[in-house]
Amino acid sequence: MATEIKAQRTVGVGVEALWKGMTNDLVSVMPKIMPDIVQSVEVIEGDGGLGSVLLFKLGHDPILKRQQTEKIVELDESQYRFALQVLEGPALTLRDFSSLTTTFQLSSISEKETLVDMKVEYATEKEAAANIGEIAMQPVLSFVQLLEKLVLESYGQRVRLWKSGRLEGREEMVRPGA
Repeated sequence: MATEIKAQRTVGVGVEALWKGMTNDLVSVMPKIMPDIVQSVEVIEGDGGLGSVLLFKLGHDPILKRQQTEKIVELDESQYRFALQVLEGPALTLRDFSSLTTTFQLSSISEKETLVDMKVEYATEKEAAANIGEIAMQPVLSFVQLLEKLVLESYGQRVRLWKSGRLEGREEMVRPGA
């Protein structure tokens, strides 16, 4: 039987910048925001859009060679909805999940603020610990927090370069959410 847990978080970046980092740039973003966990991400099926399968190479131990595959099961840019289903890997096996899907729904609050609704749907074959939902949600919350930090740092770096004259033209200085 599938169970779900939901959470919300308001982040201090615009919806467009957050969406871009979460979807279009996911392959390059994950190793940057979780370098100790994610070594690399590559698209192994599809074009990076709906139905694509991603291979996450985890850790840096060449002997363990841990990896995880996830499928993009929802990608709706007009609604800012994005969902990933874990097909195989540690996210399933470490907690005895038989299925695990994470959905993100982004809603613009203002130019520099976004509401992120997160839902994790999971099923276990064995009796689960009482806090298994919270355990399943923790990496999702961390991902959103780290993505927000990356977007804010990237914006700050662009502003500093632009002010110092090392970035030419205003068109290159794009505000998150603009």
